[in-house]
Amino acid sequence: MELTQTIGYILAIFVGMTLGMLGSGGSILSVPILVYVMGIEPTLATAYSLFVIGTASLVGGFQKAKQKAVDFRKVVLFGIPTVITVFITRKIIVPEIPKVIISSDGFTLDKSVLIMIVFAVVMIIASVKMIKPSEMPILSGDEKVHYYKIAFYGICIGLLSGFVGAGGGFLIIPTLLFLAKTPMKVAVGTSLFIVASQSLIGFLGDINGSQSIDWNLLLVFTACSIVGIFIGNFISKKVEGVKLKTAFGWFVLAMGIYIMIKEFLLT
Repeated sequence: MELTQTIGYILAIFVGMTLGMLGSGGSILSVPILVYVMGIEPTLATAYSLFVIGTASLVGGFQKAKQKAVDFRKVVLFGIPTVITVFITRKIIVPEIPKVIISSDGFTLDKSVLIMIVFAVVMIIASVKMIKPSEMPILSGDEKVHYYKIAFYGICIGLLSGFVGAGGGFLIIPTLLFLAKTPMKVAVGTSLFIVASQSLIGFLGDINGSQSIDWNLLLVFTACSIVGIFIGNFISKKVEGVKLKTAFGWFVLAMGIYIMIKEFLLT
């Protein structure tokens, strides 16, 4: 096994840890690790990421379900439009994007670079939300749930998740909190099931015969992430969630800036 692969598998543990600690953020790490450490082409890396995050989130979701911290009604309500949109995005939209998008006067923007730039922008936006202190909604039990808004957000998150190979938990949790009026602990567990369903269905959209999938690499990377899920759950019981979220936010911000610099200046 090459040194870079070994490093990649070790880093995969941290992918699972973020899911176990925060209920989101795994895909923010998995795509850069797969691209820059494991040497996977960006479009294929987004497919790998969907499988990794989907499987790890499913394991984490069942853990939360045992703790009665999952609202399965909202999993269906939010999940259906999200899953359908992710599948369509991976099956139809992404394959139709040309490899070279812009080429003129010495400037070329290809598909792989666009994916990484969009991913970096998503990382920076997500990091700001994680770093910035936010007040959790105070729930009285009789709040009105905005079903149409939830479905609309599900479609938007599905488009973004399908394009960049992200689970979208960092977007799903705020939606569950503020639109679906869900308590934080339940929002984390519910998000894991939604992320699992949309990610795995999105991955199925990539299995079309044209993708050459290294199943050995993918399954080992996924197994390491699942180990990280259990470690993250353990740590989350020992460390205050707000501190974890803020620290991870700064790390994600640094990663996002690094990707932007690499794609714009170092390629």
